[in-house]
Amino acid sequence: MAIEYLITHFSDFQLACVGSFILHESVFFLSGLPFIFLERRGYFSKYKIQAKTNPLEAQEKCIIRLLLYHFCVNLPVMLLSYPVFRAMGMRSSLPLPSWKEVVPQIIFYFILEDFVFYWGHRVLHTKWLYQHVHSVHHEYATPFGLTSEYAHPAEILFLGFATIVGPAITGPHLFTLWLWMVLRVLETVEAHCGYHFPWSPSNFFPLYGGSDFHDYHHRLLYTKSGNYSSTFVYMDWIFGTDRGFRTLKALKTAEADGKKL
Repeated sequence: MAIEYLITHFSDFQLACVGSFILHESVFFLSGLPFIFLERRGYFSKYKIQAKTNPLEAQEKCIIRLLLYHFCVNLPVMLLSYPVFRAMGMRSSLPLPSWKEVVPQIIFYFILEDFVFYWGHRVLHTKWLYQHVHSVHHEYATPFGLTSEYAHPAEILFLGFATIVGPAITGPHLFTLWLWMVLRVLETVEAHCGYHFPWSPSNFFPLYGGSDFHDYHHRLLYTKSGNYSSTFVYMDWIFGTDRGFRTLKALKTAEADGKKL
């Protein structure tokens, strides 16, 4: 296996820091860039959530800023956090963990991240923090995949905590950490992609928010947006911050049913 080759040929520090950064950049841009292509070409337009598109200049600005943030914020954080993860028990030695160990940890990470993200995101929608920090992310009212990580450096650190708190608690194997990172990147890119396809995960998993759920959040004013969760929908349902979204969905369903009659 490739992971076994990497473990036997590179140090823990190289794998956990440089390796994680390369993996993140690869998955993020390979999964996010195609949505720019789809938007420019107009492909799958019937599945696009908003009719509005982003100009070329806005897309280029997003990519340039992302590269700056990733190399000047994300990479240094990965380097500096290595001792913390080592102290919490992270390891990269063989043998690889069994799926009986990996799957419960990944599920725990998703649940904990969603909970922490929800409250952190709500805090960012208070007036001062929105105006000075979170408004950067909301520059794109019509999101596309790469806008998922387009944010103020302070927000990258603030909400990034939600992603790393689970692994910091459990001290996983590096393989588990990488799998979690890949799944989290794919999830957030999908949530910001701007398209709701027949094969979108939210069509198969009722508790999953996805692109339709999060796109609504970007379309509205910060005081009325709701839909603060990152992955699931139950936190917004419990605290009533998805009422506007559910009302809109009900109206669309009623309208669609009326057209069938």
